[in-house]
Amino acid sequence: MNTINRMDIDQLATSQLNSINQRYTTNRRKIIGILQEATKPITINQILESNSDLAQSSVYRNLAVLEQAGLVVRIITNEDHAHYELAEHILDHHHHIICSPCGEILDFHLSAKIEKALEESLQKIADEFGFSIDRHRLDLLGTCGDCTE
Repeated sequence: MNTINRMDIDQLATSQLNSINQRYTTNRRKIIGILQEATKPITINQILESNSDLAQSSVYRNLAVLEQAGLVVRIITNEDHAHYELAEHILDHHHHIICSPCGEILDFHLSAKIEKALEESLQKIADEFGFSIDRHRLDLLGTCGDCTE
C-alpha cells in the first residue's frame, strides 16, 4: 500500500479543493480523516456514527464537493446504496468485491503479475474500439458468505 500520511493528505486536499474554488473546511477535514481510518468503503451512516458532530446534510454536501475535487470516490451497490472511500491516488490501486444482497464492499489487491495481465487484456479491448484508457476498476459482484448461509 502506498498510503500517504495525514499531513500530505491535508496538503493534497487543500490544493485539489482550491483548484475548484473550495476550501478545506473543518468538516471536510473530519470526513477525510474518517475515510482515512476506514478499512473499507463506508456509507454516510457509518461516517455519521464515527463523528456525532457532523450533520447528515453537511456530510452529503461535503462528500459531493470532495468527490468533485477528486479526493473521494463513490461506489454504488445494486440497491443504489452509496459507499465512499478516498481516491486511489491517496490510498492505492485496488478492486472491490460487492455483495449484491447486503451491499457490503471489500477491497482486494491483485498480484503484480495478474494486474499486468489484466491491464494488457483491457488495453487489447480498448484498442479494438479505438478507446484510450485512463485507469480501470474491477468490481466483483456476487453474494458474501453471510448472505449465502
